[in-house]
Order: sequence, then structure tokens, then C-alpha cells
Amino acid sequence: MQGLMQDRPLMISSLVEHAARFHPRAEIVSRLPEGGTHRTDWAGIRRAACQVANALGALGVKPTERVGTLAWNSWRHLAMYFGVSGSGAVLHTVNPRLFPEQIAYILNHAEDQVLFFDTTFAPLVEKLAPQLRTVKTYVCMTSREHMPQIDVPDLRCWDELVGGQNEDYEWPEFDERSASSLCYTSGTTGNPKGVLYSHRSTMLHTLMELAPDTFGVSSRETVMLIVPMFHANGWGTPYAAAMVGAKLVFPGPHLDGKSVYELMRDEKVTFSQGVPTVWLMLFQHLDANPQIDPRALGVKRIGIGGAAVSRGMLERFEKQFGAEVTQGWGMTETSPIGVISKLLPKHDGLPEEELVKVKLKQGRGVWGVDLKIVDDQGRKLPWDGEAFGHLRVRGPWIASGYFKEPPGGGAASATPRGGQESLGRPGAFLGEGGSPIDEDGYFTTGDVATIDPDGFLQLVDRAKDVIKSGGEWISSIDVENAAASHPGVAEAAVIGVAHPKWQERPLLIVVRKAGAEVSADDLRAYLGQRLAKWWVPEEVVFVDSLPHTATGKLLKTRLREQYKGYVAAKAE
Repeated sequence: MQGLMQDRPLMISSLVEHAARFHPRAEIVSRLPEGGTHRTDWAGIRRAACQVANALGALGVKPTERVGTLAWNSWRHLAMYFGVSGSGAVLHTVNPRLFPEQIAYILNHAEDQVLFFDTTFAPLVEKLAPQLRTVKTYVCMTSREHMPQIDVPDLRCWDELVGGQNEDYEWPEFDERSASSLCYTSGTTGNPKGVLYSHRSTMLHTLMELAPDTFGVSSRETVMLIVPMFHANGWGTPYAAAMVGAKLVFPGPHLDGKSVYELMRDEKVTFSQGVPTVWLMLFQHLDANPQIDPRALGVKRIGIGGAAVSRGMLERFEKQFGAEVTQGWGMTETSPIGVISKLLPKHDGLPEEELVKVKLKQGRGVWGVDLKIVDDQGRKLPWDGEAFGHLRVRGPWIASGYFKEPPGGGAASATPRGGQESLGRPGAFLGEGGSPIDEDGYFTTGDVATIDPDGFLQLVDRAKDVIKSGGEWISSIDVENAAASHPGVAEAAVIGVAHPKWQERPLLIVVRKAGAEVSADDLRAYLGQRLAKWWVPEEVVFVDSLPHTATGKLLKTRLREQYKGYVAAKAE
């Protein structure tokens, strides 16, 4: 017997309708690529989203066809989040920080029909256009006065194409499992892979994002979203802000420390989300201007992801800003929330050192995400905080496969489902050798982790980054975090290098803070007080900067290539 409840599909369009109806005057503030600040509200975003949907109809875009964006965080990009997906098309947010060859591959693989782009990326779009096989129309997200002079087919101006459309639109209803958006992985090894989200998965993810034990966003917040909207749907925050009608602040391309500080100050930001590299730039601005009191900003909470939070960063936000740090772990394939770091009642009154250890873990599983760790043979390992193994996850917003990559390779066949094209066939990898999905339906993340009895997950390393020395594993993440906590260190990376006796030893690569005179001996002595003796790197290299991926993570592949012939010879 089924319950007598109304069966309404979970549609992304319902978010912007709700925000416009119940929070119409909540502000959306954007720093624009072409300069200046734009202000609108949720009622304005709803009108712009309807205009986007009408514009796509005028261009002949059909349901399930992909619409690409090369864009910063802004009110226009926000309108596309709802207008594209709400119309039944698939929003494809492209990471402009990837190599041009990868961007061209992604746009062709996704078969985008229209490409929307910010003025910043006009030269890139002109360069890419001859290589793009399916894009018919290019739309620059600006006004006529700022239109670039570039040679691309059917170039349109946002204000004329979108701004000239009707401000009302009847959102269609369809199968909630229909594709809504498409994001590609960074592609540090091999070609990037497409992760295809659905309306249902996005809406369930949004509901969990609002939970107090997750990010707890509410209508009282002023949220500054520094996480790029081309990175795993901006961590889902654009959807979450709409669901509760929070004020949103977008920095656009202006991510330097001074710009971030000024926007925080001027808009009275209470909650901001970003990767560690952005916060390091903010710290540098504050260090250069010691008269600034960070507590005067009034920021209450900071969300950090994309890389592990160092103790130095945690303590600086807590002690200088008076802000709570919420870190988490996730990936493009997890929409991205996997675990979130929130303390339990049992942690009240813990000594500071014990409390810090808990806070530096990536977090506990949230409802909807099942976790397990397994050994090399796929056997489950205990949640004792000691055993570490390969991390696997499953849940309603976890990928079940990659776009157009069924078992055995080749293109996915189009299978009717709910009257729409099936893109990427959920569950297609089950039971296949080399599959990202195991026999129990868990996605293989590529991370190595421990889970303690309270369910707190701590990443040990990426499986490809862990260092095996004398038959024992060394976590490069733990060594990096310890090194980064040194007051003279701006950033640190650890890779494994060959050793004649121990097979591998860690090599510590360090960027000093400006003016710091820290030496290799200083660092080894410092680490010796914080790590097991055999984890301490014998050799330290100082560099001016470290390479990063397009999403701000350390690019270990480039470092391993750079130090390929390096042989550690000091360890006995």
C-alpha cells in the first residue's frame, strides 16, 4: 500500500520560484569582470532565469542538449543555473583554468550547442572556436558597450539576446531523474571525465547542505561564494541559497586578498566558502596591513574544501577572525558533499590539543552518503581510526558512471527514459572489471583514508600519492600539513622519491613566507616534534612557487615529473 501524498517531481526550477516568491528582496551582489558592482535580488534572478530559458528556446536548444559556460561567479551565471536546467536543457559549466586543449576536448565531448562566456575569456573563445564541432552560437555575458571584437560564428550579446526576452516562462515538469548539469573532472591523468547530475540528485544534495550538521545556510546569512561555479556546481551553494533565500555575494574574477577583504567588509559577509589558496591570499593582505582587525569583519563561519585545512589556517580563522571553520571532503563525483566536519556533544570540554585533532579531520558522513574503507583485496576494514584503506562511497548524489563512457568504452547509446534521452546510463558500470563502482554499488574514490569509531573520516592520501617507505605507508598530506604549520612556511608539498634502501622516501618542497629565513634543518627539527621519526623527510627543497591544478589543488603529477630523477641518499 502506498502513501496518500502528492507526487511532485523534484525540479531545480522550483528553487528560483520559491526564492522569488518568499525572498524577493534578498540581494545578489556581483563584482563584474568588466568592472563595477551589479546588484539585483532573487526576484531579479527569477526574471533573468526565465529570459535565459526563453532565449534558449529562440535559439532552438532542445531538452537534454548541453549549454556550456565559461564564466566567473556572477548574477548572470546564477540565472543560467536555473534557466538552463529549468528549461530541460543541461547546464555544462566549463573550468576555464584547464589547458585549452582540455577545454576543447570537453566542449566537443559534451556536444555543447551554445557557449556563454564572460569578457575575460573572449581571447580563449576565439582561439577555441575553430576546434568546436557542435557549438552554433556564442553569447558574451555582457552589455553592448563591453562586447569584444572577436571572430567567432553567430556572436551574440547577453543584454540583447537574453535581456530582450519575455520575463515570464512556464517551467516544464519532467522526470526528476533527468540530467540537469554536467561537470568534468580536472583530468590530471588522461582526458577529463563528465559527471552528469540529475534534478533529483541536486535537490536532495541541496536539502542536506542546509542541515545544521552540514553547512546550515539560512535566510539570515550573507554568503560570499568564492568557490567557482564551474567547480562541482559551486559546492551546491547557489541552489542552497535559493532554497532559503540567503543573500549571495559573488567576487567574479577578483580573488586577490584585497578584493576579498573589501567585499567581505562592505557586504557584511557572515559565511564564505573557498579553497585554501584563496584564504592564503587574504592572509597575505592582512599581514601587509596589520592595522586591520579581522574580527571587525563579523564573519562567523568559513567553509574550506578542495584541500586539507592546515592547523595554522584553522587557528588563524578561529583566533583572529573569531570564525568557526567548517571543512569537508568531496569530489565532483559526489556533487560534492561527502563528509563535513562538525563536532559532537562528546567533544565539549576536550583539551585544546585533542580538539584540534578532531577539527583537522575531514568530517563525518552526512545522511545519504554511505562510507567504507577496504584493503587491496576489497575486504572491509574496521572504523577504529587506525586502519586505513581505499575509500568508497555510495548515495543518491554519488556518480554511478561517467557521461558517454559505458563499460568497454565508446559512446553511450541513447535509451528513452521518461521521454528524454538517457545520458550516461546510471549503474552502467556495475560488475565490470576496472569499474569505479564495486559489487555493492560503492564508488571508488581513489583516496586512502581512516574512519574513527565516531565516523570521522581522515584522508591519509590519494592512492597515487601515498609514499611507501620500507613497506610502510607515509601520508604526504600529514607531512604537508605539519610543514605548513611552521610560521616561516607559506606552502608545502611532499612527493615520494626513489631511495636505494627504503624504496621511497618523502621529499619536502617548500615555499617560504615573504621575509622568512627558515632552513631545512629548522624544518626537520620542527617536524621531528610532530611526526613519527621515520616520516620526517631527510631532504628539503625550497622553491618560489608550487604548481596547482585548475581547482587549486597541488599538482603532484608535475612535481613528480620535475623530480623524476631525484634520488634520496641521506636516510639510513
